[in-house]
Amino acid sequence: MSNFIGVILRSFEYGSIYALASLSIILVYKTSFTTNFAQGVLGMFNTYLIATLVVSKGFSIYAAIPFGILSAVIIGILIDVIIIRRAKNVSPVGKQIITLGILNIILGVTPLTFGVYDLQLPKIIPDGRLDILGASITYNSLFNILFGLAVMLILFNILSKTKFGLAIRTTASNETTARMMGVSTKTITMVAWAIAGVLSMFAGVMAAPFSAVNTIFMNDIQINAFMASVFGGFSTFHGPVVGAYILSIATNLLQVYLPNGTVWGKPIVYALMIVFLYFRPVGLFGKKVVKKV
Repeated sequence: MSNFIGVILRSFEYGSIYALASLSIILVYKTSFTTNFAQGVLGMFNTYLIATLVVSKGFSIYAAIPFGILSAVIIGILIDVIIIRRAKNVSPVGKQIITLGILNIILGVTPLTFGVYDLQLPKIIPDGRLDILGASITYNSLFNILFGLAVMLILFNILSKTKFGLAIRTTASNETTARMMGVSTKTITMVAWAIAGVLSMFAGVMAAPFSAVNTIFMNDIQINAFMASVFGGFSTFHGPVVGAYILSIATNLLQVYLPNGTVWGKPIVYALMIVFLYFRPVGLFGKKVVKKV
């Protein structure tokens, strides 16, 4: 039983990371109407900045994170203002190709900026463990779970209970109508890109202690975040978050309890998701959009 509880707790930690990454994807998708394939490398770049300040400049991780947040905000705003806003009339596929171009630019700029060597980022809480129902969990893992949940609850409250959240939902629903109602959709989109950059950076900082910080360490997170977004439904903000936790729990359970699960766990989960999407293409919480002609 304690082993099962441990797997669930570990799944919630990974799920929190995937959920933050998924939210960053959805925020951009709902406001800029494009799938940002560069979201993972944006998180990687800003995490690399934090790791460089910690390893090379002697900053504590607590002092370095605000610089990562500032960098994420600035880069997100610049991408929106300089690139995405000027590609407003480009087709959705064209915008996706643009984000692939941004991805390759960042992959090229990162080693030029921070060097080619892997860096190790320390945990937010380096020591300490807690027993929960016989399962042991580190304080840092517990922090990751609670921090991820707290950030998502704050964002969902903003989206549902504030004028700014209403402006985001209005823009996501119909940009033309939002402008007619006096919503500054350019500002909303710019802020969404900034917030998305910070969310992906948070995901990177939470995941970095599991491996070295390099140009590819966010790849698995990016893939799982996209899978969670498709599974949960791109038409909602909460669907991808729920999808992220379901994906994480299912993957870890199969990897632990299935024979040769470390090899077959993820492929089986992905196969089951494909079967599910065959019967419900809009995802778990997605809604089919019907346009009248």
